[in-house]
Amino acid sequence: MELLSVIVAIEMIRGEGHDVHIYSDSRYVTDAINKGWLKGWVQKGFAGKKNPDLWRRYLSAVGKHRLTFHWIKGHSSHTENDACDKMAVDAASAPSQMLHIDHYFETIEIINKD
Repeated sequence: MELLSVIVAIEMIRGEGHDVHIYSDSRYVTDAINKGWLKGWVQKGFAGKKNPDLWRRYLSAVGKHRLTFHWIKGHSSHTENDACDKMAVDAASAPSQMLHIDHYFETIEIINKD
């Protein structure tokens, strides 16, 4: 979900060429970018990596802007991070709310069960 939220946020930015600072408590997301892991995953065709569909979507969205990723510690009284965490928990626990289905994940789960 952390990666998808970054993607959707980037896709919502109008125009091109913006300096964008992304703050996340997800080491998976921030380290993939800041430590260059994503470049290696791309070169290897995402072999054995989680979320290749989302990473490809991320790559198609980022070319329009200059991004800087900042890792922040989760659950550490960071106002904005706490607000995002609450929204995510509320959305996940609201059965009446229609959430988008991750069709790629659902397909992989079905294949792996067979």
